[in-house]
Amino acid sequence: MSALLFPGQGSQIVGMGSEFYKNFDIVKKIFKQADDELNFSISNMILEGPADKLQLTKNTQPAILTVSFSIFKVLKEEFGFNFDTFKFFAGHSLGEYSALVCSNSLKFNDAVFLLHERGRSMQEAVPVGKGSMIAVLGLKTEEINNLILSLKLKNGVCEIANDNADGQVIISGDKNSVQLFSSSLKERKIKSIPLKVSAPFHCSLMKPAAKVMEEKINKTLFKDPSIKIINNVTASPEINSDKIKKLLVDQIYSTVKWRQTLMYMSNAGVTNFIEIGPGKVLSGMVKRTIKKSVNCFSINSIADIKNLKNEFEK
Repeated sequence: MSALLFPGQGSQIVGMGSEFYKNFDIVKKIFKQADDELNFSISNMILEGPADKLQLTKNTQPAILTVSFSIFKVLKEEFGFNFDTFKFFAGHSLGEYSALVCSNSLKFNDAVFLLHERGRSMQEAVPVGKGSMIAVLGLKTEEINNLILSLKLKNGVCEIANDNADGQVIISGDKNSVQLFSSSLKERKIKSIPLKVSAPFHCSLMKPAAKVMEEKINKTLFKDPSIKIINNVTASPEINSDKIKKLLVDQIYSTVKWRQTLMYMSNAGVTNFIEIGPGKVLSGMVKRTIKKSVNCFSINSIADIKNLKNEFEK
């Protein structure tokens, strides 16, 4: 049993998807569609940079979608992969939009528009320098929650943004509260790493962004997906388009329950996890979280597709 995974922010790199762009007309068409929707050349930004512009959240989000969707279409239309047999699709944060596009729930151009707006509204929700995010290594979610409660923050925000994998949890909030939490970890000799992000994503400080996006999402046509989507907010499958809309709004300020998503799929019998898009981050999370034997594939090149095809034809 197989599941398709789509990466989120942090996987971007200048030149991602370039091999597919050079070799397949279908990818050139997808890149042009993204350019036309945004009224600027996101294609050039993806293929040539500059890196600092690609790193802006409003550009990163539609860029990763564009590359992920391109690889999906190459797999399906050029290499004949049948995704109808797949049990689940799931995406990490913005990757959920990629999953919805690939399951025919959301049109690609609508998703490009929504992600550009989502990135902009998330950036504008908190002034630059006022928020912070850190990765905490080696602790369980419950232990982190207990530590946050022990700080007894009255007005500050310090919340779990991403429950990514066993021993890898991301904290988000206002700068002072997150620094206080970081100092508390240091006293306990627990390792944490500050993240280079432009805003504190997936915490209650993002509620203004959710309000902006609620209107835009509700105006957009969504259909029930053809494959079950495991959503980030509840880590359970959803196929009702109206509920999916609400969950996409909630997702902006809620914890991304990725570890629970992987466990749900594993418990449902998934043994093949295929990551489509830039990087190999999600495959690493699968290996850290699911202790029993599973197969992980990261698809970033034509050679990766050929290896995958060989494995599936055995």
